[in-house]
Amino acid sequence: MKVLILPGIGNSGPDHWQSHWEQANRGYSRVEQRDWDSPVCSDWVASLEASVKHHGEETILVAHSLACLLVAHWAAHTELTIKGALLVAVPDPQGPVFPAQAMGFAPLPMASLPFKSILIASADDPYGDIAHSTLCAASWGSTLVNIGEAGHINGASGLGAWSAGHQWLQELAMA
Repeated sequence: MKVLILPGIGNSGPDHWQSHWEQANRGYSRVEQRDWDSPVCSDWVASLEASVKHHGEETILVAHSLACLLVAHWAAHTELTIKGALLVAVPDPQGPVFPAQAMGFAPLPMASLPFKSILIASADDPYGDIAHSTLCAASWGSTLVNIGEAGHINGASGLGAWSAGHQWLQELAMA
């Protein structure tokens, strides 16, 4: 399984489940961005395009937070194909706490994604409420999974290697 790890703004630190997954699985690699702290959507899209082109169409994307918006923007413009995407903690680019330094992520493409996707949401995510996640899942054609109260589903959520999340990734791989 070829898995591309797509962290959100600031990158994913050592306590983040994405970092745990990357360290534990040889076939997983992180898409590096030129600027993790002041992201520009078009730059992030170009990095993702180059990575998918290199890894091929059996690739599965594992996106957290801002990277979920990246996947939607990339999918709206690419001609490449992938196997699927796990989209975790989708933020609302119109929300009150969306990072002002993240440029070009709004408006958010709301067309159906041309690949299988699972959107994992938390009932108390400060960056995107469950109504926003539900709208995105419906628009993108994603299977929505509400995991209850888990904050932003990041390192601060205390999930460690988050085996339940990895099971959803395995589900995508088997599709």
